Amino acid sequence: EVQLVESGGGLVQAGGSLRLSCAASGFTFDDYAIGWFRQAPGKEREGGSCISSRDGDTYYADSVKGRSTITIDNAKNTVHLQMNDLQPGDTAVYLCAKVLTGGLGPRWYEYDYWGQGTQVTVSS
Repeated sequence: EVQLVESGGGLVQAGGSLRLSCAASGFTFDDYAIGWFRQAPGKEREGGSCISSRDGDTYYADSVKGRSTITIDNAKNTVHLQMNDLQPGDTAVYLCAKVLTGGLGPRWYEYDYWGQGTQVTVSS
């Protein structure tokens, strides 16, 4: 059974930082890319940060590029998302997902399994 469990969300003030973690199991971790996406109420899912577990190649959506860094720990089957200079517009549920295609998928609909998500709230 594929499982993706997110942690690390919380409440921070504008300008603060958070480090999210995604613990993966139930599939051959090294064969797939893992992505972080976010979704605010009434908004489309966006803001992808993605990494290949095979070679470490990364992709960042424009909305998060420059403030977010995705890293991978292959030994622990865990992906981290370091987010800096958070702003109220970053408030959303952040979700971890496994890519469907086996490539480095930059779009949310290229992923087939999702975690429950972790809430990030940024106050002004």
